[in-house]
Amino acid sequence: MTESVTNVLVVDDQAMIRGGLVALLSAESDLRVLAEADDGRTAVSAVRRRRPDVVLMDVRMPGKDGISAAREIIECTEGQTAVIMLTVYDLDEYVYSALRAGASGFVLKDAPPEELVRAVRTVASGDALLAPSVTRRLLHRFAALEMREASSELAALTEREKDVLLEVARGGSNAEIAANLGLAELTVKSHVYHVMQKLNLSSRTQLVITAYETGLVCPGQDSTPGEPPVASAPVRMERDKSA
Repeated sequence: MTESVTNVLVVDDQAMIRGGLVALLSAESDLRVLAEADDGRTAVSAVRRRRPDVVLMDVRMPGKDGISAAREIIECTEGQTAVIMLTVYDLDEYVYSALRAGASGFVLKDAPPEELVRAVRTVASGDALLAPSVTRRLLHRFAALEMREASSELAALTEREKDVLLEVARGGSNAEIAANLGLAELTVKSHVYHVMQKLNLSSRTQLVITAYETGLVCPGQDSTPGEPPVASAPVRMERDKSA
């Protein structure tokens, strides 16, 4: 059986860091570095030409920064290319902006090599990197600052769709949500798709951000008594339009 290969674009303005990332990923048999870029503009151009599965994107770069580039990449590929943001800081408003734009998550530059490799594989398989507690702290901190009025924004959703959105924000996969709500998994998938359509969103990452910003999930709130805190489990993010 042929091993599936994940194609990666590495973007960082520092040649030494970029070279280290390329060497690290190239050593893995299931990962292939298609190209490198040293700024956001070059990265967007490379994505349009090569259509990688995953982009590792530095947040702060001269010229077109990583956030602007990530937003353009997600839009032009309709979410089919996953973007992981690379940052020095674990609580960075720039990273939060990228998550709002639909990025699949972020990795700290001082993370162990195996964590970065695992991150690439995670988003390539359709998951979003919203599991670590540090990411939850980021959501709590900036969602509190960006809180929006929920009544009008979520008014278009049915009560069942709101239930599904809440479960997504709690980190549930479609199978887990189906079990929790007593629904068929295909029904959950349909609900997630319709919620994305109604809220004009393209990924489950954006659904989680919206749930926090509208107050559907409150920072620090537990999912249910005795369960882990909200969004403490990996968030399943389907990058195709069927959610």
